[in-house]
Amino acid sequence: MTNVEAIQCKPVEVQVGDRGVERAVKHLKRKMAAEGILRELKRRRHYMKPSVRRRKKAAEASRRRRKRVRQPDSM
Repeated sequence: MTNVEAIQCKPVEVQVGDRGVERAVKHLKRKMAAEGILRELKRRRHYMKPSVRRRKKAAEASRRRRKRVRQPDSM
């Protein structure tokens, strides 16, 4: 069994009830954001070399670290 066969794709579904289409679209966007679908689409839009991907990942980690140090403890 390959990795592709092991992955089961479950579509994101939203029921449109009496609340209307606009509310269903909002709900769908929320579900897609929670699943990370939009982030994955943006990430895969263009090919990124592994070296560039590593540099970007390190830069994001350092940015998160600086942000964490800058914020006072909320506890």
